[in-house]
Amino acid sequence: MTTTDTPFGRALCAMITPFTDEGALDLPGAQRLAERLVSQGCDGLVPSGTTGESPTTTDEEKTRLVRAVREAVGERVSVVAGVGTSDTRHTVELALAAEKAGADGLLIVAPYYSRPPQDALEAHFREIADASGLPLTVYDIPGRTGVRIEPDTLLRLAEHPRIVAVKDCSYDFLAAQKVISRTELAYYAGCDEHILALYAVGGAGYISTVANAAPAQLRAVLDAFDAGRTAEAAVRQQQATHLIELMMSSGLPGTVTAKALLGELGLPAGPVRPPLRPADRETTDGLLNAYRTLTAAE
Repeated sequence: MTTTDTPFGRALCAMITPFTDEGALDLPGAQRLAERLVSQGCDGLVPSGTTGESPTTTDEEKTRLVRAVREAVGERVSVVAGVGTSDTRHTVELALAAEKAGADGLLIVAPYYSRPPQDALEAHFREIADASGLPLTVYDIPGRTGVRIEPDTLLRLAEHPRIVAVKDCSYDFLAAQKVISRTELAYYAGCDEHILALYAVGGAGYISTVANAAPAQLRAVLDAFDAGRTAEAAVRQQQATHLIELMMSSGLPGTVTAKALLGELGLPAGPVRPPLRPADRETTDGLLNAYRTLTAAE
C-alpha cells in the first residue's frame, strides 16, 4: 500500500464529515463516501482535518468517525486522523483516541491563534510524536493558523522517527523544495493547484479537498506522471484548474464548496455547521458545471 517515500500512499482525500439534515454525525454516509473515494482511486483518507470541520466536531465524534471509516475501508487504504488543536495536551488525548480507533497515522496542524514561537512549535510536535505510536504528518497552513512552521524547524523535526510527512499549504515552493532535498519527509500538496508541481520535484502526492468530488481525475495526474506521460499529466492538472479555483479560491472555505457539490451529486454531505453557512444557488450551479466539464473530458 505504501513505500518509505509515501508512508500513507500518494492520493489522499481530506474528507468532509457528512451530517444529517438535523446536523448530527452521519456515520453511514461517511462510510459510503469513503467507499466511493477508495473505489475511484484514493489510497488514503484523512478524516477530521480542516475540510472535515474539526473545529466544530466533538472529541467523541472524531473518534467515532475514525472508527467508522476504518470499518468501511478495512486495510485497503491508510486512514490518517486529523487531531490537531491549539492545546498540546488536548491534541495528545485525541491522538491516543485515534490510535485506539484504528488510525494508521495522525495529521497535526500547527497550534492556531496563540502563535507560538518556533521552539514551542517544535516542542509541541515532538511531545505528540512521543506520546503515540503512530507516524505523524505536520500540517503547515499559516493562512489559517497564523503561524508558519519554518523550514529549519521542519529540518529538525525530520530527525524524529515518527514525524514522517508534511501537508504543505505554506505557498512557499522554495521552502518545500529545500526540505524535500534535505530530509526524507514525505511532502503532500495541501493546495490542489500544486499537485503536479510538488510531485514533479519529489513530493509524495496530495491531501486534497477537491478529491471529495473528483478523486479519479486527480489521481490520473499522478498516474500519468509516474508513467512518464508528463505532457498528459500537465493537461490533466490544467483540466482540473477551474474546479479547483471554484472550490478553493472563491472566497468560501473548501468545506462549504465540497459539501455543496457533493449534495448536488447525490452523495453524502449534509449541512455545514455554524459559523459556516451553505453555498448559494449561483455558487453551487457553477461548481456543478465545472465538475461536469472536468468529468466530460475523460
